[in-house]
Amino acid sequence: MSTVALLGTMDTKGTEYAYIRQCLEAQGLKTLLINVGVFEGASLPVDVTADEVAIAAGADLEELRAGRDRGRAISVMAKGAEVVLARLYEQRRIDGVLALGGSGGSSIACQGMRALPIGVPKVMVSTVAGSDVSSYVGTKDIVMIPSIVDISGINKISRDVLSKAAGAIGGMVTARVQASEDKPLIAASMFGNTTEGVELAKAQVEKAGYEVLVFHCTGNGGRTMESLIESGMISGVLDITTTEWADELVGGIFGAGPDRLSAAAKNGIPAVVVPGCLDMVNFGARETVPARFEGRLFYQHNPNVTLMRTTPEECEELGKRIADHLNQSTGPVSVAIPLRGISVISAEDQPFYWPEADEALFRSLKKNLRPGIPVAELDCNINDAPFAEFCAKLLLTLIEEAKATV
Repeated sequence: MSTVALLGTMDTKGTEYAYIRQCLEAQGLKTLLINVGVFEGASLPVDVTADEVAIAAGADLEELRAGRDRGRAISVMAKGAEVVLARLYEQRRIDGVLALGGSGGSSIACQGMRALPIGVPKVMVSTVAGSDVSSYVGTKDIVMIPSIVDISGINKISRDVLSKAAGAIGGMVTARVQASEDKPLIAASMFGNTTEGVELAKAQVEKAGYEVLVFHCTGNGGRTMESLIESGMISGVLDITTTEWADELVGGIFGAGPDRLSAAAKNGIPAVVVPGCLDMVNFGARETVPARFEGRLFYQHNPNVTLMRTTPEECEELGKRIADHLNQSTGPVSVAIPLRGISVISAEDQPFYWPEADEALFRSLKKNLRPGIPVAELDCNINDAPFAEFCAKLLLTLIEEAKATV
């Protein structure tokens, strides 16, 4: 029988958790209640007390209560939730987790959920679920369900939302994934402007017996890819689309943080890196583009995405930053440069065709790479079949080289 952890502030949300426990038990599921409420005792019996959660974070519950500092209490209990959930999962005492909360409760619960591996069911019913929840979800597979009304009692709306949330987690923990042959995993980065080339390269790598995980370079996609590489799950990286660095440098909406390109380098994972889509910085609808960029070259990708062309100066800095990260590589890494365009729209006769900007990028990248990192320049566009096939074969060669040195 599967067990769902119910994690929350049982001092203020006891009625709601009692209701959702009833819903889960009606499905034949067991529950394990974890109290992360600080300022009052739990209003229903729990399996893990707030005192135990505080201790897991290296703190004392009575001191937290005496301090009356809500911010510190949230921080401590979030850390404790992280430790407790990871421990319970490692002990095979839980199969998934469900939580209810406002901004504070969601912060605590989601930090705890992020300690669990991808694939473990995680459902968060939250008052903030209709807004940007990237800081809550991070790079994990947390399902956010808008509570619609505040989590304050059982009423016509909350009864419906909580019942269906219980149904969702129930279905997730009892679902059985069909068995399949486990193949070594390759991480690949893709964008709309590199889709054709990445798909061609993916097919070549899969023919060689690998399974390719493709990540959409929207900031969170890059962070998730880096996280999986860091976890040791990935055998090689086909990083054809490094566009998130343009957003990180210039201030677009799809930056993936300063550690993009770091995981493979630090962990010695074979990687082929391409300056894909570094010709563009991403913004939302045209009216959302900051006023400081007026006068720049734009392209309307769709009603919700506006692309801005990177300048030669920005491209020069991008080449340096990417080289700086690749220079930290402890494993085999190679760079491939498509001389006829790093995206669909930077090809000749396309809106972002700017040879001087591309040349500044390529020149800076080559100049700043340390000796020993090979650079291949091909007379192709990034989406041309010969370029895709070259990148795929190069990665397979690097993987074999890495195996030979083990």
